[in-house]
Amino acid sequence: MHADQLPVPAETVRALVADQFPRWRGLPVRRVAADGTVNAIFRIGDRLATRFPLRRQDPADSRRWLESEAAAARELAGRTRFRTPEPVAIGEPGAGYPLYWSVQTWVPGVAATQDDPGESAAFAHDLAELISGLRAVDAHGRVFTGTGRGGDLRSHDAWLETCFARSEQILDVPRLRRLWAVLRDLPRAGPDVMSHGDLIPGNVLVSGGRLTGIIDVGGFGPADPALDLVSGWHLLEAGPRRALREALRCADIEWERGRAWAFQQSIGLVWYYADSNPAMSALGRRTLRRILAATEPA
Repeated sequence: MHADQLPVPAETVRALVADQFPRWRGLPVRRVAADGTVNAIFRIGDRLATRFPLRRQDPADSRRWLESEAAAARELAGRTRFRTPEPVAIGEPGAGYPLYWSVQTWVPGVAATQDDPGESAAFAHDLAELISGLRAVDAHGRVFTGTGRGGDLRSHDAWLETCFARSEQILDVPRLRRLWAVLRDLPRAGPDVMSHGDLIPGNVLVSGGRLTGIIDVGGFGPADPALDLVSGWHLLEAGPRRALREALRCADIEWERGRAWAFQQSIGLVWYYADSNPAMSALGRRTLRRILAATEPA
């Protein structure tokens, strides 16, 4: 998927687990089939999972990021009724793998990529409860300081220009440019709140059309209060999306900023993963279709 992607063979993972965590040496290690783009994921027995960063980076940076992820996961654990992974350990480079890696608890469930809850109003209400619960966690005066989604929409103009250029042959770029010209100028709706930051289908666990858990929680932190509203566009069809908005009592500006963040994310998925991860590319297309078809006030 990436030009700088690292190979992570199962035998390497087994060797690292056996060498660094002998208490788990007898447990089976097996790769998890997933559409994720950041980590290779393996299960260790029935209760643990291990995550190996896929992209080359400075080892010290990888350790700092994993420590930050672990702190975020600990802060979130138990704050809502929905299950989340909890940090267990950080492994060191070895056996040909150059970066640090993490071990966390395994959260059972089926990802929304496999069991689509898009038509479920009950799921929409679960999602509203989750977002409200995340926002209720005290930010302790922290504000968004990153460079990704969650701060100033206009800071992403250069990325959008790249996306427009790469999408000329596959999307209606003139129409998308016109929409971004409106979305990028939407004013902030309030101070930063605590957010998951990446509520896409692969990070949401479901059962029987209901939300049961969320994973990939290492980005939990302060951000634009509209950021987690991307979930309405990535996960829900029009009727349940309206139910989400009503349950959260979103004003027009906040709702439209959520649409803007979903736009910023989905347009990049389409071209970047067109060949290497078709499922992610298809997610981007579906979200863009929902955004373009929306009739909510701008």
